[in-house]
Parts: sequence; C-alpha cells; structure tokens
Amino acid sequence: MFQASFEKYELVFKQASGTSRGVLNTKTTYFITLQNGNFIAKGEAALFKGLSCDDVPNYEKTLTHVCENINEYFENYADSLRDYPSIVFGLEQVFLQWKNMAAFCFENDFTKGKVGIPINGLIWMGSEAFMQAQIEEKLQEGFSCLKMKIGAIEFEKEFAILENLRKTYPPEILEIRVDANGAFSVAEAPEKLARLGNLSLHSIEQPIKAGQVDAMKQLCKTTPLPIALDEELIGIKHLNEKKVLLEKIQPQYIILKPALVGGFLGCDEWIHLAESMGISWWITSALESNIGLDAIAQYTFSKNNPMFQGLGTGKLFTNNFPSSLQIINAQLWRK
Repeated sequence: MFQASFEKYELVFKQASGTSRGVLNTKTTYFITLQNGNFIAKGEAALFKGLSCDDVPNYEKTLTHVCENINEYFENYADSLRDYPSIVFGLEQVFLQWKNMAAFCFENDFTKGKVGIPINGLIWMGSEAFMQAQIEEKLQEGFSCLKMKIGAIEFEKEFAILENLRKTYPPEILEIRVDANGAFSVAEAPEKLARLGNLSLHSIEQPIKAGQVDAMKQLCKTTPLPIALDEELIGIKHLNEKKVLLEKIQPQYIILKPALVGGFLGCDEWIHLAESMGISWWITSALESNIGLDAIAQYTFSKNNPMFQGLGTGKLFTNNFPSSLQIINAQLWRK
C-alpha cells in the first residue's frame, strides 16, 4: 500500500528573471513524497503560477485529496487528473521510481552518466547590456545554440543585438532561436517576422499570444521564419483537441514542457500527433527545481531527439536541491 504527502516550496531566484509576462523573483512549486514499505520516492508537481492551466484556487485541495487517496490513483491518474497536468507530472515521477525501485524514472545511457544531451544556452530578458553580457558568457562556455527571450525592451534594440550576433556568427556556426512569449500583436507580427527572417534564425516561439488560432494559422502559413508553438499547447488536454489544434495551425515546431502539458504521457501524445503530421518538436524545462529537471532530462534522452533541447535551469535558484546534473561543453550530463 502506498502512502503519500506533499509540501509546498518557494524557489528563490538568484536575480530577478524577466519574461514578457513580467519579472519573476520567486516560483512556488510542490513536492510529492511516496512511500511503500522502506522505499521512498520524491517527485515535483511543478505548478507555474500565471501560466499552468491548473493554477486554480482548489489546487492544494486537489493535491491533498490525491495524496490521501493515492492507491486509487495508481492505475488511472493520467486520465482522471488531465485537468491537473503538474500533478500528473509529479505522480509520474514517484510511480516510475517505485516501478524501477531506484531514484530515477528512466534507465538509459544518460541516467547512467554515459551520454550527454545537447542543450541551448538561454538568454534572459533584461537591459541591452545584461542580455549582451549573457550572450558573451554563453559563447565562452561553448554553446553553439542560443535561445534569446525577446519582448522586454524595444524591438529595435533586440533586433540590433541579434543582427550583430549573426554578423559575427553565421548559421553554420551558431543556431539562434528567439522566444517572444506572445509579445507581438497580431497586426505587427508579420513585419517583425519578416525582419527576423532575414537573420537566418532557427525559429521563433509563440510570436503572438496563445488562443488566437486563426491568426496563428495564417502566420504559420506565410512566415519566413519557422514558428514554434509553446503556450498555445497549454490547456489543450485531450487527444482529439490536440489533433484539431495541430491540423488547423500546422506549425513548423511544437515545444513540450512536461509539467504544463500533462507530464510524460501528455508529451507522448503531442509527439505522436506531431510526427504523424511532419511537425518537429523539442522539449524544455519550465523553471522546475533540480528534482523535476532531472526527471525531464531522463525522459528527454529516452525520446532520441537529435535537436538542441531547452534544459538546464537549475542554477537559477538560491535554494535549489543538490543536483545530479551538470553542464559540460554545452551538454547536460547526469553525474
């Protein structure tokens, strides 16, 4: 018989981190502890306030009910908790650890420390000087793929940074991705995409806000710059809804954040649909602690995707947990 409990935890950023949705100083998350006999497993129900579709008033009440009735959820949690993707993510971790009778979710060469995962270097929003300093640091660390968040300062300044970067580093040397987090209006998006398209960028994530399906469909149809759906996938919980969305918008890429799209099982559904439609994909973390990040990395490696993945946020927090992960030569490795 399983016993389960949870605790609420406040992750504190080393420095305020800017996104187009505002500046983050802390991030609330939850940890589920599962016990069966002498075996104890810990997983992260990585709620992202203001972004997760399960950021609702009764979240803790639901998590309490799940823990108190954990044995009833063992077989059917993925379907019965589709409205709570972060809880599904947390339960997956503890149940997979229990099935493996080990402190890992997936057993593979990454988990064993034999192979690393190529990752992008993330450039956070901020002042022009701050963003430029991050770029220089990531390049010195050997990253050959950078992801730059845009939308916090004037577009002209961001464009100038990207333009100068591309002049120095051609596409065959440096892959550049940008993430607008929905910062562009529908009216201005075509012109901005046209300008960015001249810089030989890899892709742009979520140029306009999620939920504008017809507008996003038109952008994906005419864009000179490949578009990746990110926030657009959040809250799309059922397989038929996922299919309808991808068939209508027909994006070039989708980006999967397990804690936001129904855990690993939810990601599997998106991947199966995307691949059947010729849509490429990659996986990113979403400000999880090292516990959730480790599980995502293990899952990511198991999917055999050769693209640069968006992992490695564990160093952002002052009160994170000891990590089994390290970055070596722009790859994520497990110790």
